[in-house]
Amino acid sequence: MSTKPEVLMIGAYPTWDMVDLEARYIVHKLWEAADRDRLIEAHRSTIRAIATRGELGASADLMKRLPALEIVSCYGVGTDAIDLAHARTNGIRVTNTPDVLTADVADMAIGLLLAVARKIPQADSFVREGRWTKGNMPLVTRVTGKTVGVVGMGRVGAAVAKRLAAFDCEIRYFDVVRRADLPYAFVPNLVELARRAEFLIVTLAGGESTKAIVNASVLDALGPDGILINVSRGSTVDETALLSALEAKVIKGAGLDVFWNEPNIDERLKVLDNAVLQPHHASGTTETRCAMGKLVRDNLAAHFAGVTLITPVL
Repeated sequence: MSTKPEVLMIGAYPTWDMVDLEARYIVHKLWEAADRDRLIEAHRSTIRAIATRGELGASADLMKRLPALEIVSCYGVGTDAIDLAHARTNGIRVTNTPDVLTADVADMAIGLLLAVARKIPQADSFVREGRWTKGNMPLVTRVTGKTVGVVGMGRVGAAVAKRLAAFDCEIRYFDVVRRADLPYAFVPNLVELARRAEFLIVTLAGGESTKAIVNASVLDALGPDGILINVSRGSTVDETALLSALEAKVIKGAGLDVFWNEPNIDERLKVLDNAVLQPHHASGTTETRCAMGKLVRDNLAAHFAGVTLITPVL
């Protein structure tokens, strides 16, 4: 009889992670099951771990069905799709993969800001479609020296601010508390931050406390010269309000890596000429995904070895 711990995987990981996981554990692949309920019921008493991704999470209902469950290891930073209250109450450990993706997400925020402000996708089309031979492209917006509001000054927010400092930007931020270790101006009111900034970059964690925190009032305050960048969670922005603001030119533009109903995003977004869209791919580099997968695997190995977890959430 096998002594390997049994792990329920909610969704696929890259091949290099799957090879290692399948060598160490008995892996039940929920996404491949023709009958998911049947798979869970067949192994409910022996599954000791869940390996998931940030957007897939682990519901209380799923965890309740697994009485032997000890740990949920998340491939990603966001744990808003994991029922942490249930996990805490029932002594289920939870880990995530912070830090290893911070630089990539911050890079994407800056890339999206440059893409929207300088109209890089439109410029590419301008050249490819032969319009350059008929005249110069209209002028665009400078990034250097502008006032930027960072919404959420956590790991990613601080990394974004560090990059913006190299552009000689004036940096202000909104968060639940002021950070004494950073030199940037703290603005406790999000509408006021938007009013004072030309660019607003959202790096908040998801969850109920931040749901639709960037609403119509914030977008109105950002104004017709304003650009919104979101590399956090689609839930942090009121997408209906954002669509209206983009269509009516209430704000100048938006760069979005995340959406309310991804990947089945609102069709209205696809036809906007003042939005740059990415497929939730800010951390999608080979280097970062290798590091994320290794951290998931290392947390699982630490748990089953009975040693201290590397990046515990609970």
